[in-house]
Amino acid sequence: MDAYIDFSQPTLYYALANILFNPLFWNTVARAEYNHRVLTKLAGGNAYRGCYILAVTIFSIGIIRDILYHNALDAQPTLAVLDTPLVKAAAAVFFATGSVLVLSSMWALGVTGTYLGDYFGILMEERVTGFPFNVCENPMYVGSTLNFLGTALYSASPAGLLLTAIVFVVYEIALTYEGPFTSMIYEKKAEKDAKKK
Repeated sequence: MDAYIDFSQPTLYYALANILFNPLFWNTVARAEYNHRVLTKLAGGNAYRGCYILAVTIFSIGIIRDILYHNALDAQPTLAVLDTPLVKAAAAVFFATGSVLVLSSMWALGVTGTYLGDYFGILMEERVTGFPFNVCENPMYVGSTLNFLGTALYSASPAGLLLTAIVFVVYEIALTYEGPFTSMIYEKKAEKDAKKK
């Protein structure tokens, strides 16, 4: 196995730690905001300002994660069978598809929709059902995973494939917490709206 993945490289563990940390961080902070208005209070009572602070933080730790991922792949062995024009072409398709899903999700949701505004009480009028949400339910996570996969394949990196699999599992776990919680937030909104009528 060491011929494919060098487990002695600390960069591998830095990337792994960040991959595991990021969703745990934003879910913990978002729940604290929803239950206790922690960021809103820190932002002087302004929910939008609190959400923007969280957005900048999540975006920043995402950039750090990507840098650590690239550093890890640079320090790892490559696999000749993956270092072919066909695999590189597939990698480019995965990366392009992932980027379209991520960027179009952000465009459709806006800053507050993308960065957990619903936990701050900043709710959208209705659920977004157009592209890319008509293609898959969680295009941000699917797109991000495809970006990791594309990068791993383009780098011909077995370690990158392992880290991509971990990204996929971590996102799936995050969704088991995020999905029902977000649904609950919007169900409460619907009940409140129905009482107003």
